[in-house]
Amino acid sequence: MKNNSLQEIAQKLNEAKSILLFPHINIDGDALGSCAAICKTLRAKGKDAWILLEDDIPANLRFLDKGYCTYDMDKIKNPDICMCVDCGDLGRFPKRAEKFNEGKTTICIDHHRTTDFFCQYNYVDSVEAATGQIAFDLIKLMGIKPDEEIGEAIFAAITTDTGDFQYSNTQKKSHLIAAELYDWGVDFNKVSVEIYENVRMEKIMLKNKAMETLKLVGNGLGAIMHITQEMLEETGAAMDESEGLAQDLRSIAGVEFSALIKESKPGVARVSLRAKRRGDVAKIAQRLGGGGHTKAAGCTINLPIEEAVAVVEEEIEKAIEELE
Repeated sequence: MKNNSLQEIAQKLNEAKSILLFPHINIDGDALGSCAAICKTLRAKGKDAWILLEDDIPANLRFLDKGYCTYDMDKIKNPDICMCVDCGDLGRFPKRAEKFNEGKTTICIDHHRTTDFFCQYNYVDSVEAATGQIAFDLIKLMGIKPDEEIGEAIFAAITTDTGDFQYSNTQKKSHLIAAELYDWGVDFNKVSVEIYENVRMEKIMLKNKAMETLKLVGNGLGAIMHITQEMLEETGAAMDESEGLAQDLRSIAGVEFSALIKESKPGVARVSLRAKRRGDVAKIAQRLGGGGHTKAAGCTINLPIEEAVAVVEEEIEKAIEELE
């Protein structure tokens, strides 16, 4: 199928009166930042707009929710538009899937190359470093005067998905958008402190516990670590505070593939996969029923944590063999 244009999507949003936005579960900075920027834009145009969630917002991203988020499925009855942001299938927001299908019109904007078109209107561009870049273009097409709050949300989206402009997906466009956001009045230091320098002691304690499970495989080309529910109880940390650990593993000299396996509940493990320069973790994630980008992907494995770790280790070793 072929993408709709952003102009078409902007027109549909401008015509609508009520819009629900659907980010993916385990919400990250790109998903929430993009949603917050779009929601503020829609409200500035007099729309009834909300971000519908089913799980908690990580502590370092809560500053983005300025009254936009709700857990109430009936906040908008019979919405004109339901739009998923930074995700490309109903499985990425399972408890809200039925509500999504209530939309008179459904829209998807995303940048994951594993996304399939499933809405009435779709704009998926895997070249974009972040969905926040698509949101930036969409907002400009909607014809409102941008402001600091919208700009902060866009910056949060882009900086988190590019690893503070360090990952290989970072583009010239990423920097050009950031440069334009200066003119919107964005305080980049304030946003960066909220995201990167607002860490609870419990998170540090969890990281220390997790590091005890660190294992190098494939002659040091792969690094694997896991987190259990017992670790969370011992440290008082929340699972969302494990965010960033997969990137920490990737930073080890010589490592090309990293994996963080998290026991979300007994018998269910969520896997965050990262590649440095030579690998493609989207292939690994797809083999395990997930998806994502070449350098950052994920999946869910319905096995006890020890067995899930073994499965991921085997897949990473296969991927390392393919490099040689």
